[in-house]
Amino acid sequence: MVRDSTPEDVPAIASIYGHWVTHGLASFEVEPPSVEEMGRRREALVSGRYPHLVGEDGGRVLGYAYASAYRTRPAYRFCVEDSVYVAPGVSRGGVGRALLAALIARCEAAGFRQMIAVIGDSGNAGSIGLHAALGFSRAGLLPSIGWKHGRWVDSVLMVRALGPGDGAPPAG
Repeated sequence: MVRDSTPEDVPAIASIYGHWVTHGLASFEVEPPSVEEMGRRREALVSGRYPHLVGEDGGRVLGYAYASAYRTRPAYRFCVEDSVYVAPGVSRGGVGRALLAALIARCEAAGFRQMIAVIGDSGNAGSIGLHAALGFSRAGLLPSIGWKHGRWVDSVLMVRALGPGDGAPPAG
């Protein structure tokens, strides 16, 4: 089940994210943020009216996803960046796909027109494949943009139109 996150979900969210910060390349953070910091980040997104979702099964949070501003300058206001993380051992179980599909739907309903994925590590076949399966296309590569776990790491940029995309001006 995918639903809006709540403050009670933050410890599980922090645990999931902390694992990938420590052991993965999807995030370019090098130290896992505290539960309190993850709560502040969640609150900032929710108060900014961005979707922040969790996927759960039997009350256990299996993953989370959120949209955030791609950039802060006003011309970017119809574009969001997505983030999707699933718990260790849950990959390929459909949680990431359900989260990203729900996030896309929520962002379309909110009037956003483009979604950007900034994927850490060009070898991250799971995330690249997930985004491609849900309509994202590769827009670019930032080679060796980060240094983590003793090696240079790329960022893959992918983009997906939301709603009418750039086919019509935004409302208002």
